[in-house]
Amino acid sequence: MTVLAHELKRGRAAFIIWTAAIAFLLAVCVLIFPDMKNEMQNMDEMFSSMGSLTEAFGLDRLDYGTFIGYYATECGNVLGLGGAFFAALCAVGILGKEEKEKTADFLLSHPVSRVRVITEKLIAVLIQVTALNIVVFAVSAVSAVAVGEDVPWKELSLLHLAYYIMQLELAGICFGISAFMRKGSVGAGLGIAALAYFLNIIANLTEKADFLKYVTPFAYCDGADIVSDCALDGGKIAIGCAIGVICVLAAYLKYSRKDIH
Repeated sequence: MTVLAHELKRGRAAFIIWTAAIAFLLAVCVLIFPDMKNEMQNMDEMFSSMGSLTEAFGLDRLDYGTFIGYYATECGNVLGLGGAFFAALCAVGILGKEEKEKTADFLLSHPVSRVRVITEKLIAVLIQVTALNIVVFAVSAVSAVAVGEDVPWKELSLLHLAYYIMQLELAGICFGISAFMRKGSVGAGLGIAALAYFLNIIANLTEKADFLKYVTPFAYCDGADIVSDCALDGGKIAIGCAIGVICVLAAYLKYSRKDIH
């Protein structure tokens, strides 16, 4: 597992920074909720008058004055975008690092098959994404207990599970793309994550774009749907998982036959 250990060591600094930043922002959002609770009624009235923008962020279906409604809106955006960017950045350049850093000859001259290289790099991505979500959930849970709020743990757990699955899907997509790129691209990873986020906003704005909810992984992370139904959308998750798996399989096929410079 030399490749795995090397990738985890190489990505350690980025992992610590992203995890600390996301966890800190979530903790701050949770800890200030008691002070903001008295202002929530006025904010609900303001949000209800924002028209289609209210529907775009699901504010018409969430009670912003409750802890879970506030959490799904504020913390959901932090975890959604932050987690998506981190997952994309972890995966989008991981198969092109050797060509970019001129270490391909050193790695592939060893008695290690390309399939093993791909597998260990994929495991490294999964470990980092999983570890980030575990730490973030733990920090959120401790912060919620610290402020003494009545926390609906099922809805909170479902929210975090949905974002975790979304990050895995984006990681799978970017991992597949990385096999086709020679030097990797931070811009490509960030662009894919941002595109997925804004496609979900567009889908919420009009019923004519409702089909986009089956394209973007942010659709099954919609806090309003999860809190209202107290369940995840299995159909959309199945489609997302299938897309992620297909992209990973494409990475195996491409990288195994790739002419590496």
